[in-house]
Amino acid sequence: QVQLVESGGGLVQPGGSLRLSCAASGSIFSTYVMGWYRQAPGKQRELVATINSGGSRKYGDSVMGRFTISGDNAKNTVDLQMNSLKPEDTAVYYCNALVQRFGGRNEYWGQGTQVTVSS
Repeated sequence: QVQLVESGGGLVQPGGSLRLSCAASGSIFSTYVMGWYRQAPGKQRELVATINSGGSRKYGDSVMGRFTISGDNAKNTVDLQMNSLKPEDTAVYYCNALVQRFGGRNEYWGQGTQVTVSS
């Protein structure tokens, strides 16, 4: 079993900052990719940011320049530093991981953490 646990969500005013954290635990040999996706009510889930085991990062266009993803491959953790937050960033944020296990690679999702940007 592999479990992803997110933390750090909450309410923040526009222009503020939040830091989300995600930790993967369980029978993991190595982690290939970890990242964050988000989904707002009535909207499709979209890419926020990912980081692979080599440190290569990808960002969604709407967050580029404001959000920074970082990870520790050895610890199977990933953080998302969110700065200059806008009301449009309000969504449930989901941690995602592509993990190598004994039987091969598998993708896992966290339960989601709410981020609300409002004055």
